[in-house]
Amino acid sequence: MNSSSDVRLSTAAPSETQAIAAAIAGIVTDGDLMVLVGDLGAGKTAFTQGFCAALDVTEPVTSPTFTLANRYEGRLTVNHLDVYRIEALEEARDLALTELLDDGVTLIEWGDVILPALPDDRLDVRITFGEGDDDRVLALTAVGARWTARLDELRAAVGAAA
Repeated sequence: MNSSSDVRLSTAAPSETQAIAAAIAGIVTDGDLMVLVGDLGAGKTAFTQGFCAALDVTEPVTSPTFTLANRYEGRLTVNHLDVYRIEALEEARDLALTELLDDGVTLIEWGDVILPALPDDRLDVRITFGEGDDDRVLALTAVGARWTARLDELRAAVGAAA
């Protein structure tokens, strides 16, 4: 069952996941946070690639699994974090998340493992596998006032992309 702050979408190819991410990129502003959750290979990095492309990032977008963070410059600065290897919440607090959130848009892969260290104002993006090899289900959940206030805009943006 979806709450009123949930949007569920299905995709059948990585390009469709990227198109949804691009649509979301069209409505983001500095300070926005997105938490990307999903099993290994579900499409978190593909989502980020589509998101960055829509913001005119020209450099290759790769998962920062071993570097923890990549920073991309486009129409907005994109902070791309991967906290898969973080073992303790204190390590997450050492990432200076507050400063990152003040400068650009931040996407955090595996962010569910550090939720207590994150602000309560974010868009949760859960990507799960569908029936076919390339099928995915994206569940977008607005958390906090900032994203909840833009929920209609979000629905309109991703509805046009789906």
